[in-house]
Parts: sequence; C-alpha cells; structure tokens
Amino acid sequence: MELRLLGRTGVMVSPLCLGAMNFGGPTGEEESIRIIDAALDRGINFIDTANVYHAGESERIVGKALKQNGKRNSVVLATKVNGAMGPGPNDRGITRYHIMQSVEDSLRRLQTDHIDLYQLHRPAFTFPQDETLRALDDLVRQGKVLYTGTSTFPAWKIMEGLALSEKYHLTRYVSEQPPYNILDRRIENELIPLAQEYGIAIIPWSPIAGGILGGRYPQGQPLPEGSRAVGMPAMAARINPRNQQVVDKLQKLAQERNMNAAQLALLWAKDQPGITSPITGPRTFEHYEKAVAVLDKTLDEDARKAIDELNPPGTALSDFFNSSGWMKMKVG
Repeated sequence: MELRLLGRTGVMVSPLCLGAMNFGGPTGEEESIRIIDAALDRGINFIDTANVYHAGESERIVGKALKQNGKRNSVVLATKVNGAMGPGPNDRGITRYHIMQSVEDSLRRLQTDHIDLYQLHRPAFTFPQDETLRALDDLVRQGKVLYTGTSTFPAWKIMEGLALSEKYHLTRYVSEQPPYNILDRRIENELIPLAQEYGIAIIPWSPIAGGILGGRYPQGQPLPEGSRAVGMPAMAARINPRNQQVVDKLQKLAQERNMNAAQLALLWAKDQPGITSPITGPRTFEHYEKAVAVLDKTLDEDARKAIDELNPPGTALSDFFNSSGWMKMKVG
C-alpha cells in the first residue's frame, strides 16, 4: 500500500484515515473494536476521533481497542478539541483554559501518554490566535502532543497561524481537516494551493458526502429512518435534486469500473492533488469493507475528467461548510 507524508513532518500515514465519529453512537463498542482491528490488520495506520464524539465514548472505545490489540505505537492517533463537553461557558472552545483541561481528559480516555495529532475542531474569532498557539506549544514541549492541526478553518486563518508560529517560534500547524467531496470542491480555490505551498496535510472529512454520493437519499423519498440527516439539519440542507443527478451519473461511471458510487467518490477524494488521507467513517463492518476496497486502486484519468464535468473544479452543488459558522457563501 502507498503511504503518504503527513504534511512536512516526515510521518507516514495510510492513504485512508479511519474516522471514529460513529463509534460509541450508532456503532456499538464490539463492532467498533472489530472495525479498528480489521483496519490495522489491513494496513491503515491513521485513526481520527474527537473528544466531542458521543461525549467521549468514541475516544474511550479507540483507546480500549488499542490497549487490547497492543498496537498503539503503530498508529498515528488523532483527536480534536473545541466542542462542548459540559454545561459551563468554559467547557468548550479553543482557549488555553479549555485546551489544558480537555487534553488530560482525552489522554485518559485514549489510554495513552501522548496524542500524535491534536486538532482544533473549529476556529475561534473572538480572541487572538496566539492564545491557542501558545497552549498547543506548551503541550508539544510537555510531550503530551506531537503535532497540531486544524479542522474546517478558512485558509486565511491557517495562514495567520503559520505567520504567528514563525513570529513567536511556536509549534506549527501540520494539517487541516476540511469537508471535501465531489459535491463541494471549494477548497481547491485557496486551501489546497496554500497546503501545497506550505506543507500542510489535507485530511478531508465527508468524502462520500455523508452518504449522498452513495445513494443514501433518493430524490423524492423521505429521509431514511435513523439516517444522519434526520437528526442533523445541516446535513438535511445539503440534500437537493442536483445531488441525485450526480449520483445517477456517478453510479454509471462506477459500474464501468466494478465499483459502487460511494467507492468511486472515496477513490476520487483519495487521488485528488494535494490530498493526504480522506477520512472514512464506517457505521458498520460492511461499510468498512467496502471503503477499504479502494486502498489499492488508482483513479483513472477518464473518470477524473468525467467527474470534473459533473461538478467542475472549485465549485459546489451542496454546502458542506454550512455547519462552520464562518462561511458566508451559500450554495443553491
């Protein structure tokens, strides 16, 4: 399997990252651990979670799995901080106060003495970024965190962070985790060029568009019971008639390549320029098996050109930044 550099760190990661957002929620502990073990056996060495996923249950399950299988030191373990972990006003955010509390809780749940990649789950705009960077720098100096990154940050905010890190000799962001899929390609305009210029790893979330590209939400039918769109208004808002047109054509392209539409969408994201490791977040073991089938595949140029015709580079048919709070551009 091809391995890829995590930005300019020298660390090698698999071309797919195992996302743990479903673990501890729709995916129970036993099946979650089964998926983790199978992924590591298959050669995936990159796992991403967050403290806010199911109030820490995802981190706990990941930690338990790595403790049981003894493979913690073979894994690049990533988690995130920002989301609300309690009712108080300081139980959330990327302030020094919350970061210093949260990292200890994450280390305990993950049953590890360090986090390989500690990511800011969303940006802050109400206080200077150097407050956050100094806290992260302290964690790196203490050995509790090896590398730091961001998730769903605007390109200018990442660039500001890089400039502040250089000015004050603080730890530098090595990665960004944005939404990216065939339906929303806007990161190709600014973020991808920035990442390629400054050695930032891009770890996309929602590469199959939350199931839209797999045909999860057929046009004219009610939302499937138990689907993410039922309980998440932002997800429901991303579904529109144009999606179904793309899915129909994508499915034909996939069938010609002995794949389904979700697999082709994941393969496309994996092999796009500037992409390090898309996050695949299986809900079931079957979902996992279908996703890892693309690990050793390479996107052919005919498929790339055909997908560019479905949704041209840099454009969007769905708004996957609609949960970010900072994106002003509306799609549709």
